[in-house]
Amino acid sequence: MFWTVLFCLCFWRLDDVFGVEEESVLVLERESFTLNSGLTEIKDDDRIQWRFGDTVIAEINKRADRFTVYDDVLDGRFRDRLKLDKQTGSLTVISTRTEHAGPYTLEINGVKKKKIDVRIHGPEGHPVTLNSGLTEIKDDVIQWRFGDTVIAEINKRADRFTVYDDVLDGRFRHRLKLDKQTGSLTIISTRTEDAGSYTLEINSVRNKKFDIHFRGWSSVSVTEGDSVALDSGLTEIKDDDEIQWRFGNTVIAEINKRADRFTVYDDVLDGRFRDRLKLNKQTGSLTITNIRTEQIGVYVLVRNSMNIKFFFVTVFEEISVTEGDSVALDSDLTEMMDNDLIRWRFGPKNTVIAEINKWDNTVNEYDDVLDGRFRDRLKLDNQTGSLTITDITTEDSGDYKLQIRASYRYSLREFSVSVARLPVPIISRDCSASSSSSSSCSLLCSAVNVGHVNLSWYKGNSLLSSIISVSDLSISLSLPLEVEYQDNNTYSCVINNPFINQTRDLNITQLCHTCSDSVHCCGSTEAVILLVLAALVGVATVILLVYDIRSRRAEPDQAHIHTSEP
Repeated sequence: MFWTVLFCLCFWRLDDVFGVEEESVLVLERESFTLNSGLTEIKDDDRIQWRFGDTVIAEINKRADRFTVYDDVLDGRFRDRLKLDKQTGSLTVISTRTEHAGPYTLEINGVKKKKIDVRIHGPEGHPVTLNSGLTEIKDDVIQWRFGDTVIAEINKRADRFTVYDDVLDGRFRHRLKLDKQTGSLTIISTRTEDAGSYTLEINSVRNKKFDIHFRGWSSVSVTEGDSVALDSGLTEIKDDDEIQWRFGNTVIAEINKRADRFTVYDDVLDGRFRDRLKLNKQTGSLTITNIRTEQIGVYVLVRNSMNIKFFFVTVFEEISVTEGDSVALDSDLTEMMDNDLIRWRFGPKNTVIAEINKWDNTVNEYDDVLDGRFRDRLKLDNQTGSLTITDITTEDSGDYKLQIRASYRYSLREFSVSVARLPVPIISRDCSASSSSSSSCSLLCSAVNVGHVNLSWYKGNSLLSSIISVSDLSISLSLPLEVEYQDNNTYSCVINNPFINQTRDLNITQLCHTCSDSVHCCGSTEAVILLVLAALVGVATVILLVYDIRSRRAEPDQAHIHTSEP
C-alpha cells in the first residue's frame, strides 16, 4: 500500500459567551474536506451562511428554496470547488490548494455557530507540527507521547530538551524536532507508521490530544502484458451518478447514468490506452488490458466531483542475482527536483530502508533496521534516487518497493529480487580433449548459471589459470587443466566474486587413471555420449551416400527429357 496523510487536530472548545464551537483542521493538499454544519436536517425557516474570513462563499435560504455557492468571489479561488449538502447544509471544498487555508465560519439565522480553522498540509514526506498552544515555556515539564510511549520531553528547570527517537523500533529516528521556546513538536518527513494518537502533557496534566489518520491508496502490481481491474467498490451505479476515471489529471473514462453515457477516451495521452480500456456498466469498475510501462501511474476514481479512490498501478520487475553480487534498483528518474520524495521499502512489513526528501534536503540510509542486515551495504544515488545493494546475501531476497513523489505526482515501482547461492564448481575428466602425452590427464572445471565471477585453477596456493565472466546474464564457464597421472601436488578449482568464493579440490586418483580406451577412461556416461555421436555421424554418412546415388541416376533421365523437346 502507498498512503497519503490526512491529519486532523481533534480538539475543540466552546466559547462561553457566544456558544461558538471552534475547530482546527489540517487537510492534505489536493484532497477534499467537508465543513460539517452539525445539523441532520435544515428547518423551513433556517437561513445558513458559510464565510471564508468575512466573505460569504455559500448560502442556503430554505424558505425561498435557494441553495447558492459564490465561487467567483475572492478572485475565483473557489471556482468549481464548492458543494452544498441540501439536507444538512454542510459545505465541501473540493481539491484544496494552499489559498483555501484560513478561517471558515458557519452562521445560522444570523448567529455564529462554528468557527473552523483550516490549514493545508503538503503530501506525505512533508513535516507535521503538533502545536502546544504555548507562546513561551515557564518552569514547566512537558511530555509528548505517542500512544503510551514518551517520544519527547522538556524540563525547563533542568534545561533539558530530549527527543526519544529510538523508541518503538526507531520509527521516529532523526525525524523529531522540539521547539525550545513553545514546546511544539514537529515530525519531519511523515510516514504511514506515524498514524495514531499523540498527547501533550504539561506538568503531568493531559493538555491536548492529536490524532493523525491516513487515507489509503491501493497499490496494484501486475506482470507486463497482464490485465488489471480497478474496483470502484460499488455494487450498482445510481441514476444520478456521474463517474470519472482519471490517469493523473486526464479523464480516460466517464459514466453519466442519467444520460446513459458510458465513454472511454482511449485516444488521449498519445493513444497509450487505445483498445485497452473496458468499463463495467453496472459497477463502474475499469479494466486495463495488456498493460505496459507507459500505463504505470496513479488512477483516480471521481464520483459526483469527489475523489473517492486512488490506485497506484505498477509493473512488477523480477531480478535474479548471485550471492555476493551487487544489485542496482533503478528509480527510472534522471534527476530529482525540489520537493521530490523517494522512499525505498523492503519486505512484508514495508520497512523503510532508504529515502531522499528534497523538501528538507535529507538523504538517509536506514541500514540498521531489520537487525542490521543491510549495514554498510546500501548506497543511494543522490541525483536519481536509485538504490544499490552491495555484497547481497540470500536473506536480502524479497520484494522492494519504491515510492516516488515527483512534482507532486505519485508513482510506485516494485522489484522482486531473488538471490541464488554461488555454486560449487564441478571437476570432470575432459574426454573430448587430446592429452599432450599418454601419461597426462585432461580435466575440466565448470560452473553453470553464473555471472560476474572468476573461475580459477590453483596448484597449492599458486594460481595456474583463470577465466573472468563480466556478463550481467547467467552463463556457463569452463576451464581446462592437464596433469600427470602420477602428480602428487594439490590442485583445486575456485569460483569467486569480490565477496564470496567456493572451492572444489581435485582428486587425481579418482578422476585420472591409465586406461586403454575412452570407454573405461571416461566412464559410462561419457562413453554413451561418444557412441551416440558416432552413430549420428554414421547415419548422416549413409544419408549422403543415398542422396548422391539417386542424384547420379536422375541425371541421364533429365538429359533424355531435354533432348526430346522439339
